Formats: sequence, C-alpha cells, structure tokens
Amino acid sequence: MASKPKTTHIPLAQPLLAGNEAKYVMDCLETGWISSAGSYVTQFENMVAQYAGAKYGVACMNGTVGLHIAQVVLGVTEQDHVIAPNITFIATLNAIKYTGAQPILIDVDPRNWQMDLDLLETYLREQTQTETKNNKVVTTDKTTGKRIRAIMPVHVLGNMGNMTRLQELAKAYHITIIEDSTEALGTTFKGQHAGTFGSMGVFSFNGNKIISTGGGGVLVTNNEALAKRAKHLTTQAKVSAMEYIHDAIGYNYRLVNVLAAIGVAQMEQFPEILKAKRHMDAFYREQLRGVGDIKFQSVCNNTQTNGWLFTFSTKHMRALLAYLNENGVQSRPFWMPMNQLEMFKNDRYITKTDVSAHVYDTSISIPSSAGITPEQLETVVKTIKEFYDL
Repeated sequence: MASKPKTTHIPLAQPLLAGNEAKYVMDCLETGWISSAGSYVTQFENMVAQYAGAKYGVACMNGTVGLHIAQVVLGVTEQDHVIAPNITFIATLNAIKYTGAQPILIDVDPRNWQMDLDLLETYLREQTQTETKNNKVVTTDKTTGKRIRAIMPVHVLGNMGNMTRLQELAKAYHITIIEDSTEALGTTFKGQHAGTFGSMGVFSFNGNKIISTGGGGVLVTNNEALAKRAKHLTTQAKVSAMEYIHDAIGYNYRLVNVLAAIGVAQMEQFPEILKAKRHMDAFYREQLRGVGDIKFQSVCNNTQTNGWLFTFSTKHMRALLAYLNENGVQSRPFWMPMNQLEMFKNDRYITKTDVSAHVYDTSISIPSSAGITPEQLETVVKTIKEFYDL
C-alpha cells in the first residue's frame, strides 16, 4: 500500500508545559536552590501522595530507581524471587535484577494485557510451598527453594487488573506487593488510586508520562517507617546534617529541586490534563471502533484508566506502523516481551499460549500527548482509516 508523504508531524507523547513551570524554575535559579535541597521537593512529594491517597511520598530521580529502592527497603535480596508480568517496560525487570533477585515472569491476560491472575494463581498453587522459616511464614518456589519475596504488578499503559484478587493471592501466600504504577497516575480501581494497594507504589515522571519533570519519580506508601527508610537510603544514608556520617550503603537517588519545581507546576494542571487524556482515549475508541481488524485493550468495569498511551492491536501492525510514520503520525511498536530479551531469556516464564508474543507482534501506540489538539486527533484517525482504505 503506497503512502503519500505529508508535512504533518504529530508526536507520540510530549509533555504539556502550560502552567507555572518557567516561573517556578526561575525561582530555583534566582534563589540558587537547584539541587537536592529546596522546598519544591517536599511540596511535590506531598502533592503526589495526597493525590494518590497515600500518607507519604518520597521523591527520587526516576521511576526505575524508585522500584529499586522499594525492593531494598522491603528486604528483597539475591536469595529471593520477585514475580512480574512478561509485558512491561524493561525498567521493571532491571530494577529486580539490581537487587540480585531472580524474576519469575507471568504471561498477560489477552484482554487487558495485565498480569494473568489465573496463571499466577495456578503457579502459586502448584509450584510453590508455604513453610515457616525463622519464625516467619514464607512461600518458596519448589524448584529453586528461594523465597518469593514480592510481586510487582505493572499497570500497563495506565490500565489496571483486578487488584482485589491480587491482594487476596498475595495475602494467602505471604507475598509483598510493590506496585509498578509508573504509567498510572490518575488511574483507579474501585475508586482506589493506583500505587496504594501494596506496601509501596512508584510513579514515573519521565518525558513521555502523563505529567513530566523531565526525569523523576515518587514512591508512595502508608507506612511511615518505610517512607523514612526510603528517604534515608535515597539520600546517601547520611545521618547528620553537619557531619559526613553514613550508617548504610546509600544511593544518590534524590530528585533535585529544579525538577521538582516543574513537577509542582505539572500537578497544579493535572486535573485538566487527566480530563484531556480520558477524552482522547474515548475519542479514539469511538472513531476507530470497527475500523479494519483493530482491537482495543479492554478495561474492566471497576477500573478508570488515565488514558496514558493509546495502544491497539492489528495483524497489520508493521505495515500500519510504517504508513503512519511516513505520513507524519509518530507511532511506535509495543515493548518486546521480557522473555525474548537476551538478559531475561533464562528466567522462569509461566505461560500456556504465550499471549505476550501475540500482543507484541500486533500492538501499536499512536499519538497521545497531553496537549494533542482536536485537529491532530482527527488527522490521526483519518490517516489510520486511509491505511485501511476506508
């Protein structure tokens, strides 16, 4: 199918910087508070935590290190397993590997592309055993003998699975939940915000996220001790404001004040940004329904997504991908499944039909910027319909 080159360029996902970003950054520059100290860091932490309905927030340099430090404070070590979905951005698995833990990958649900809880339950029932070690009830993998310390659900594309069921499984098998909510600010399940179903949750504010600080993250928790420990370790485990005394192996994972200032301005606009994202999601679903063989990622009745990055499946993914990019509509394929990457191919993968491979082979993400205009939305839809000769 020949394409007709156009001059239009509609980006995949860029931040909407339409508030007080410049004002607050200039305040940092004029006062000299550009590094890790400064009022904007605390303000940003509190704004994100409050929005999510969590008691505490800890800012960090990005979502990846947030996932790492959450595991560290919850005791994940090289002696453990951490369960994660096979479809996720690589940061999830990288953060697990940083701890030395061995991931166990679970295939995804073919409808909503979240971790398949039927597969998870079958694995836990048939391939693990619960026992008491050092006066603690733990679940271990029958093959490796390693403890399953944590499970890390990923709210893929800002969507969510059945968190009630996941909580029940985690409780039954004595496994800690660490939520990879990096894409899910604004997403709720049964009215409860993403990131607050487990011991800790992590949000990302990378350049393509629903709001952005350029690079940044916030851990949220309702546990004061965990929050304090995370704050301590992310600031080099320094115990004295004056003396250079440290009491643990710490990390330089702090978010700097100038980036937090951008985050504060972004959070001020977030209600309107979220509204625009959800409008975009609804528009695409309405306009593309019945077009070609397009199938949407499903959303369960109890979930309200943030509409972060609109992605759908089609057997013509590669051809459509080329057509859209050639015609000025920036689009991208989905993430390669973790088990197909060289670094993780030897890790356990629990699957029946390898849904992940099909999702990867057929899924495409289309322009989803927070500030996408009505005209741009119309152009994206028109170009997709042109491809299918509609």
